[in-house]
Amino acid sequence: MVTSVTNFGRSGAYDWMVQRVSAVVLAVYTLWLVGLIFFCPMDYAGWSALFGKTSVRIFSLMALLALGAHAWIGLWTVTTDYIKNGLVRFIAQAGCGTVMFFYVVWGVQILWGL
Repeated sequence: MVTSVTNFGRSGAYDWMVQRVSAVVLAVYTLWLVGLIFFCPMDYAGWSALFGKTSVRIFSLMALLALGAHAWIGLWTVTTDYIKNGLVRFIAQAGCGTVMFFYVVWGVQILWGL
């Protein structure tokens, strides 16, 4: 068993639950977005008005945070399973975590116009 302070949750069961809940959030968001694209064709003004609604921004933020958590747990699991050298694994995890952090911050700036 590998224990590390770099995993997302306190236990494997907690990580498993976060992974499953985030997958459901991402699936619902994807289906909603695909439905909008196919059944409600919009121009830029329509998309801008849609994403100007607070409810859509909150749903998008929830999907963005779910994506970050889902990706972190997946990447942590893969790097822990396949990279045995502790220093190399730490560098890979730190790099992935840094990139994901900046993407989440960037997504929040785009969503909320900060």
